[in-house]
Amino acid sequence: MKTIDIHDVVDHAPYSRFHFGVLFWCALIIIFDGYDLAVAGIALPSIMKEMGVSATNAGFMVSSALFGMMFGAIFLGTLADRIGRKWTIVVCITLFSVFTAAAGMTSDPVAFSITRFLAGLGIGGVMPAVVAHMTEYSPRRMRSTLTTLMFSGYSVGGMLAAVLGKGLIEVHGWQSVFLAAATPVVLIPVILKVLPESMSYLVKCGRIDELQAILQRIDPSYTPAADDHFDLHGHKTNAPIGKLFQDGRGFSTAMFWVAFFMCLFMVYALSSWLTKLMAAAGYSLGSALTFVLVLNFGAMIGAIGGGWLADRFHIKHVLIGFYATAAVSITLLGFKVPTELLFLLVGLAGATTIGTQILTYAYVGQFYPMAVRSTGIGWASGVGRSGAILAPIVIGTLVGMALPLEQNFMAIAIPAVIATVAISLIDHKRSASAIAPAKATPAKVAAQS
Repeated sequence: MKTIDIHDVVDHAPYSRFHFGVLFWCALIIIFDGYDLAVAGIALPSIMKEMGVSATNAGFMVSSALFGMMFGAIFLGTLADRIGRKWTIVVCITLFSVFTAAAGMTSDPVAFSITRFLAGLGIGGVMPAVVAHMTEYSPRRMRSTLTTLMFSGYSVGGMLAAVLGKGLIEVHGWQSVFLAAATPVVLIPVILKVLPESMSYLVKCGRIDELQAILQRIDPSYTPAADDHFDLHGHKTNAPIGKLFQDGRGFSTAMFWVAFFMCLFMVYALSSWLTKLMAAAGYSLGSALTFVLVLNFGAMIGAIGGGWLADRFHIKHVLIGFYATAAVSITLLGFKVPTELLFLLVGLAGATTIGTQILTYAYVGQFYPMAVRSTGIGWASGVGRSGAILAPIVIGTLVGMALPLEQNFMAIAIPAVIATVAISLIDHKRSASAIAPAKATPAKVAAQS
């Protein structure tokens, strides 16, 4: 009998078409997810005008999806470790596509909020599943790069929403950009066919033939045998939340939750209110939507660049630098500066908030063992969603108070300082990657009698 160290095979595998396939489909799913989330902020000025709602009430309407995302991230993210990620991802796609489109057919704030809450379940649930999936299948030497490259699709989705918003809202109304969100449903059969299942789930279910076929695609030198035994370094058949606080990870888990709360507050404050704040500062709707494009373009550059840096330097130190930069750039957005510098600051804010959130997902994915990875990401994301829920409401209240622009942006920047401290306090020595360091040898297939 031979024991196959699954971690070792994946860690040292050469990058191949298999990895590209996982990257492509996970990134495409995140593009759809990013579009469905960003579309409410893009259409917010038009929705407020047509439905006759105040800035504070509009904040509650936007937060309904974020409230759904909190439940989706916690329960669907945890469920992925129990029933498999592929079906969890499909359920999430169905939820966010169907109910985002349904929101476009509503005409009052209550119905809009209900449909956005249901869409939020899928939007929040799919993130932990795809991050854990990409992390699980990525070679160690480029894990952060591939994970953040995949998650940069979130920014592509936001940019797509802004582009379609500029072209469709003024001609066909805000409803058109919501109805377009139903498109991903047609790809569900393809995703079920081509996306591989989680290896830990296949081991749990005894689906060894599927696992062996996947390992052959990852490492062509692997030859399957009927008596192969697969090692997942103490893999358990369940993934309770208590595991996140064992082996000295408790304090770091709490710090991840604080960082997620603060970063998601910044992300959704900007995503929900940047268009409205810029319009209030005297820019036209078209110009204000251009700022959203720049914000998401900066996020994509920040995510990819941050992943590249994290694979070459310490991911924790990269995150600390990004959060500190976010505090400065967001604060400066509230002051009168030349237009060119303003675009640069918006892009930098996107890189160090949305881009940093993506990198934080990557860090969490690497911090926890494979058996509880989706659970760890799901709970961090779910607890952090309370920050996302509060952000549109808090900033909406400030906008309703007609405070100076710089005070609004200062309120968005303060969480960056707190997140910087939280990340600096994480004990990286307790992470799964530090406990099981990469070996310098080829993928280990240890023969045992």
